[in-house]
Amino acid sequence: MQRIRLRYTKRGRLRFTSHRDFQRAFERALRRAEVPMAYSAGFTPHPKVSYANAAPTGTGSEADYLEIALTEERDPETLRQLLDESMPSGLDIIDAVEARTSGLADRLQASVWELRLDGVPLDEAERAVAAFLAEETVEVERRTKNGLRTFDARGAVARLEASAGPADRPQVGACAILRLVVRHATPAVRPDDVLSGLRATADLAPPVPAAVTRLAQGLLDEESGTVTDPLAPDREAVMAAPPTAAGLTATAPGGSA
Repeated sequence: MQRIRLRYTKRGRLRFTSHRDFQRAFERALRRAEVPMAYSAGFTPHPKVSYANAAPTGTGSEADYLEIALTEERDPETLRQLLDESMPSGLDIIDAVEARTSGLADRLQASVWELRLDGVPLDEAERAVAAFLAEETVEVERRTKNGLRTFDARGAVARLEASAGPADRPQVGACAILRLVVRHATPAVRPDDVLSGLRATADLAPPVPAAVTRLAQGLLDEESGTVTDPLAPDREAVMAAPPTAAGLTATAPGGSA
């Protein structure tokens, strides 16, 4: 059984696609591309697809991941192209590698997020970031299916900085862009929790909802605050693997094939 790991996006208006909607679209793409999927056992078999830490509904993403199991070997890049052609534009399959290592989910330690704050001047955003980072804890509330929950949004933040950028809505003028690196913790701290923390510590209240996009997720380098590609160990293992028997040309003694 071959396992392929894929990186996919949610762009533009499809950022509002729910995870369940994406699952349906992806399973349709598997059928259209005639992928030789492995299926689970039981009364209602389903394709063996494992999703890892999908972005919340309403947020864009350049770095969501999943893994599929195949009954026949396929070239990862060819498979990626076939699946991408079968997906709606905006739900794009942008990377593929054969799984040669274990623990993809364990390598998703942190995410890099971009938060576009239309209508917020840069100096106001920088003041709010400094106030947030100066606190040891920042308690925020989030309503869950079990009721209102209070937790610390500051402890999970490894890095937070502000810069200026062009506004998505020209009529609002200024635009501050926050770059956020947040550890994957329990309970999970989401970008909207950090925005709630900025409101609590510095009264930062953007006049329009923030446009949020995940730029990367993977292993966290605590010293630099950077996040590395979680598929890199699989690529390195593929490069280091010896050629398969099918890829070798048998040569008879004396040099003739």
